[in-house]
Amino acid sequence: MTPLLSRTNAEAHLYMDLHPCSCGEAGFPRQSAVVALADGDLASRYTGNCTGCGRERSFIFRLPPTVTTAGSDFRYGGDEPSQLLDPGEWLLVSDAYAGQVPAQPASGDATRRARAALSRAVAALDEVGKFIPTGGLTVPGEALVSDRGRQLHRREPGRFRRDRLAAIRDAYADLISRLG
Repeated sequence: MTPLLSRTNAEAHLYMDLHPCSCGEAGFPRQSAVVALADGDLASRYTGNCTGCGRERSFIFRLPPTVTTAGSDFRYGGDEPSQLLDPGEWLLVSDAYAGQVPAQPASGDATRRARAALSRAVAALDEVGKFIPTGGLTVPGEALVSDRGRQLHRREPGRFRRDRLAAIRDAYADLISRLG
């Protein structure tokens, strides 16, 4: 099997977190190495033993030909859509990060954690938008390839509209700016 492209380390780690061991445990201490693939491209290999059952876990991700620089904002990848997660999975990731933010974060560490979670929620929403074709209004159904992504789309198709994604993204970005 050809390793899928991971545009950033953050995207690779998120993918591993979302794909638990057969015992159900997602966590494992990860050791990483850069390896050469048979075609000469480079890849990141992550290995470690499952913290639940001890089974060896291994993931290999193709590295991009050029490195994406994040700038000052947190990003999961460049301008192209993810090959690892579909738009429904990205929307669920955004929901999970936004759900970590208390209604009134206290100052200090709680505020820092809230900003970090909202930054990741915004980045995940940006990933959903990358699946909408230029000039399109919504994520096409065929872009949803995971069971959880298709289930979310069946339950709430309106959440995949460009205008709705932008409104939620803007609300999160506004909250980040108000948190300082």
